[in-house]
Amino acid sequence: LLIVLLLGAGLGDAFPSDALKKSCSLSKYQFLAPRELKAVQKMQQQFEEDIMLLADRECRTLLFHRRKSLATAELSVPDRLMLVEAELDFAITMLGLPAPSSFAETRQRPLDLLTDAREDVRDCMAIEAPSHQPSRKLRHQLQKLETARKTETTGCLEATAILHLFQILNNLQCAARGDQCT
Repeated sequence: LLIVLLLGAGLGDAFPSDALKKSCSLSKYQFLAPRELKAVQKMQQQFEEDIMLLADRECRTLLFHRRKSLATAELSVPDRLMLVEAELDFAITMLGLPAPSSFAETRQRPLDLLTDAREDVRDCMAIEAPSHQPSRKLRHQLQKLETARKTETTGCLEATAILHLFQILNNLQCAARGDQCT
């Protein structure tokens, strides 16, 4: 038993804990499965047809309307990951709101996709940039999102999240590829 303990301690020094760290891979989000995209599209259509008119959906803030030059192209990879994490968190919160049972059922698959993606992005942030400080441009975008959460109606925020899911997914794909797409 003593030999096993000594061997275990010696091997622990030979393989530093950093070497055993989980790697960051968002590659599964580079190209989303057609069934996932179809589920998002179906949910958006049902929302527009059945729910959009039920409550005040008018917004004063244009959350996802960014100048072309800003988009994600000017952000570093850690900034893009932080932005995608915030957008996913926002969308998940809005999709988690109470809804008619038929819509709750339709939104489940997109909600699962977004939840998995957010956890993967968080894991990547913890590995790749655990102490990253957001740039001024990213802080502006995050502040805009936070201000909208405080000043806009729930209906507006829900509509914004659902109707801009493909933009959020595009930002996720860009972050997964690590490229400068807009």
